[in-house]
Amino acid sequence: MPVTRLILGTLVLSLAACGGGISIGFGSGFDNFAPAVSLATAASSVQAGQPVRYVAAASDENGIESVAFYRIDGDGSALLGSDGEFPYEWTAVAPADGRTSLSVFARATDNHGHQADSAIVTIPVTP
Repeated sequence: MPVTRLILGTLVLSLAACGGGISIGFGSGFDNFAPAVSLATAASSVQAGQPVRYVAAASDENGIESVAFYRIDGDGSALLGSDGEFPYEWTAVAPADGRTSLSVFARATDNHGHQADSAIVTIPVTP
């Protein structure tokens, strides 16, 4: 005898507390997709030791939990900070250690834990 399966998204089955009724519904509480995120700054360059404001645009059909901002340091990245409220923004201080550029990216996390990174935004650092 063959076994047949039918999967239609998220199936919700609830038993009513009063009256013993049964309700079956199909919901959209299922999320397999990462959020969309982009990063921008109005600065075209920055002096060493001075602040630079970055703004991230993040969206997801189930909402954004937070956006974290990272500075590229050599082969890795350093967390600058995180913002859990729209508008998602962070002010970074340009390094005063002789670097000639400041590279930052944003990482958005949606309400289901999925993450996505923006493109890296690099601006020159002047002495």
